[in-house]
Amino acid sequence: MATNPRIAPVERATQRSWDDWLRFMDAIGAADLDHGQIATLVHEELARTGTESAGWWAQSVTVAYEQHVGRRLPGEQPDGTFQASVSRATPLAMAELMERWTAFAATDPETRATAAGEPRLSATERRMHWRSSAADGYAVAVASEPRTGGKASLVVTLTGLPSPESAAEARERWTTLVTRFLSTL
Repeated sequence: MATNPRIAPVERATQRSWDDWLRFMDAIGAADLDHGQIATLVHEELARTGTESAGWWAQSVTVAYEQHVGRRLPGEQPDGTFQASVSRATPLAMAELMERWTAFAATDPETRATAAGEPRLSATERRMHWRSSAADGYAVAVASEPRTGGKASLVVTLTGLPSPESAAEARERWTTLVTRFLSTL
């Protein structure tokens, strides 16, 4: 079995080895629980031990466990669909990055052909979003997220993909779009 890339970050954040997590899962009967039930018990354990961002790490531990036991494939969501993402750091600030992405997406023929309908824009202090459906039916969220030094990353999240193969194809397509966009900066 290939090493799950989720395990090392889980071990660092929770200060607990993967073998310890597997013993915990056995102790709570995780093999007979659904995702939500496991995540709740893991969250309670992490909160008890004072782990920072316990909710986030509870989901990470649960997904890593589900992948470990073969209940979930990498990128698979609880509803059976798949997710893929593309992320790139940029030299731009968050608002300028989203402004430039929005202008690019509105004029780039391939992006316009890949996205269906008019995008929806939203923003908070933490991130700005450009959301659309893809012509293939999955959802696309392009986020501008702050980084240190006043810079931002462009993060594309693709959800609702029907298979690992479609997730790989969509990731490749959006990697090409993002690379072309970044070459315009």
